[in-house]
Amino acid sequence: MSNNIILDKTYSFAVKTVKLSQYLVDEKKEYVLSKQILRSGTSIGANTEEAIGGFSKKDFTYKLNIAYKEARETKFWLRLLKDTEYLPIEQFNELFDELEQILKILFTIIKKSKENEKG
Repeated sequence: MSNNIILDKTYSFAVKTVKLSQYLVDEKKEYVLSKQILRSGTSIGANTEEAIGGFSKKDFTYKLNIAYKEARETKFWLRLLKDTEYLPIEQFNELFDELEQILKILFTIIKKSKENEKG
């Protein structure tokens, strides 16, 4: 635990994404979509971590914007995996709900950061 809610949530989500990718490869023999969700799902936390270490407010906001976009992409892959029956609905619901929380937090941080940059 880092005492930073968004870092903790995005790291936890990345761990679950890695496990999901392993499940897709091992159990479903699915290799293409598993790589897509692995890349985007882990990138959310990596970019959030980079944002925290940013050298300026502008750098911070830029990296969080990337994290937000990666989260949106991950949302797409989760929906696709559910609708193609690679992902059980219970697992989808858990991951999707967690991702929605992350998106809301990132959006709020980005919005406040942009407001602070202005004045």
